[in-house]
Formats: sequence, structure tokens, C-alpha cells
Amino acid sequence: MTSGTRSSLLSGALAFCGALCWAVLASGPARAHVRYVAEDNSGPTNPIDFAVQVLSEPANAVLFGGFAIIGTVGLLGFVWARPTIPDIEVLRATLAEYDDLVPWMLRLSMGLPLVGAGFAGYYFSPAVESQPRLLLLGFGFLLLFGLATRAVAAAALVAYFVGLARSPELLLAMEYIPGLLAVVLLGGGRPSADHMLGAVASASGTYYGRIDPVNRIARRFGAQMRPYARYAPTVIRVGLGVVFVYLGLVEKLLRPGRTLSVVAKYDLTAVIPVDPGAWVLGAGLAEIALGTLLIAGLLTRGVAAAAFVVFTLTLFGIPDDPILAHITMFGLASAVFTMGSGPLALDRLLSDADSGTGRPAPSEQDLADD
Repeated sequence: MTSGTRSSLLSGALAFCGALCWAVLASGPARAHVRYVAEDNSGPTNPIDFAVQVLSEPANAVLFGGFAIIGTVGLLGFVWARPTIPDIEVLRATLAEYDDLVPWMLRLSMGLPLVGAGFAGYYFSPAVESQPRLLLLGFGFLLLFGLATRAVAAAALVAYFVGLARSPELLLAMEYIPGLLAVVLLGGGRPSADHMLGAVASASGTYYGRIDPVNRIARRFGAQMRPYARYAPTVIRVGLGVVFVYLGLVEKLLRPGRTLSVVAKYDLTAVIPVDPGAWVLGAGLAEIALGTLLIAGLLTRGVAAAAFVVFTLTLFGIPDDPILAHITMFGLASAVFTMGSGPLALDRLLSDADSGTGRPAPSEQDLADD
């Protein structure tokens, strides 16, 4: 590949990144769980008619068509060229040092919103009111402490599915599924009560070691989970991607009337001067694009970083959105950014292809972190 071709492809990749960033930032404040901040179902209800109406405007057609072309060409160019950027390599090596902190990160991002749900009186999602506050408070505090972590995460996951069978609205909080499942795979990590108590129980001559009833069971179960722990990044990445696709498709594109009311309520057209229909369609398509890239495991860390920026902008764009309900999303995006794509991802396939063609391949540590 000539230097001129590589330069052109790199320019296309940068253009794609710019287009993606614009779409993400433009639709960012509209990316909240729409049902949390708007109950108005007036306006268009047929999603196909709505999309046709929006795209029938010449300015909107040019806008969406232009970004689709730029994004597609840029993405294909980046995949073909795959330039080595020293800054990214250094960042990847630095993130590898944070690998042991991911279980703590996940416990915080699952435990804090569960404690908040218990005090606020809702069941996992603000859309579902509930009275078993002590149950959620117990789950939340035990996860924060890191005590009986795997068992608590598994019990919380069962409680979520039981609630989902009764209240389909809990799909709005489906990010708990990959988050809690990843905690089951990884355990409490450190710092955690499990780690401290395990160290005391394993040491010879300790009084606690003589009476500890669970250390052997916990160690045996942890050993059984260890071969599957490498799939935790995949579980989180795919789970977060499914959440994005669901929110973009079901909560926005299939229910444009409700999302239009959010755009009007917060005057989002004053932030980016496009018509409200373009806001709704752009927000939905951008979320679906981010989710699809996460599910495929392509440009994983970059997409996770973009998602984190989106969540942060939401805090300022929609001030009365329940913040605690989104901590889970912050945590999952942070975990994906830290660990990378994991196995079963296009990023991994491309890395393997690079190692077979003489291109700089990721180090053994990088692959372990992925």
C-alpha cells in the first residue's frame, strides 16, 4: 500500500470519526431513557411515515445522506488501512494496568443505583415502582462492600428477571443483565470484603480461618469461573450494544412522538439548529450505529469513549433525568473502554490478521486485556 493511499485512507478514517462525533454530540442530550422524562405520547405514531416525512425535506436528506456516505467510507478506510497511532498504543498499554480494577468498577456501577432504587422506591428502573426496598438495598450495599459478591450478583440477576416477567418496562434497565453477569464471572476483585476475608481465612494460624464457613466454597467456585472470566469484556460489550440498539430503535424511532416532546421540552433545537424530526431520527440512528459497532466489536474503545461522552452530555442537556438510573451505563462504558473488545470481536480478528501480515501486532498483555 503506497503512502499516498494510506494517507487518503487515514483522512477518510478521520472524517468518519468526525462524522460519528458530530452525530453523537448532536444527539447526545436526546439519548436519555426518554420514558423517564416524558409521558407525552402525542404527535406522529407511525415510524415509517415519520422517517419518510423527515427525509422528504431536502436539507435533511442531504444531511443524513452525507453523513451516511462519509461514515461508511471512513469506516471501511480505517478497517483497510488500520494505521498505527503511537498515542493509542501508549493509552492501550496504560489501560492494561487497570485491568484488576474492573471488578471494583462494576460493583460500584451496579451497587450504587441499586441503593438509590431502594431509597427512591423503584424496582431497578424508575419506570417500575416497587416496595421491596430492603431487597434492593441489601443487593446494593453487599455489592458495594464486595461481600459474597458472586452470589449476590446472581441473586440480583434472578430478581431482575422475576421483575421483568411481571413488568416489561424493566427492559429500560436491561443494562443490569450484562453488568451483573460480568460480576458473576469476575467476582469481587479488590478492594473488596471477599478479598480481605479470603486472605485472612487462607492464612495459617488465624482465628477467623478456623470458623470461616464459605472460603473453600468461594475459592472452588472462583476456580470454576476462571476459564470463563475472559469472556466478561464480550458480555459487557455486547450487552451495552444491545441496550443502545434497543433505546435507539424502540424508544426513539418506533415512538417518535414521545421523543419529539423531549426535544420540545428542553429546546434541543437551540443547541443544534436542525428541525425536531431530524433530531429524533438522528438520535435514534446514532444510537443504533453505536450499538451495532459495540455488538460487532469494531472500534470498541473509541465507541465506548463516545458513549461515555454522550452520557455526560445528557447530565447537562436533560437536568431532571434520574442520574442514578444511568450510573450502570457509565460503569459499563468505562469497563469496555478499559478492557477493550474481548474475544469474539472484529477488533480481535483484525489484530490476528495484522499479526499474520507482518504488521505490528498487539502484545501478549494487550491480548490478555482484550
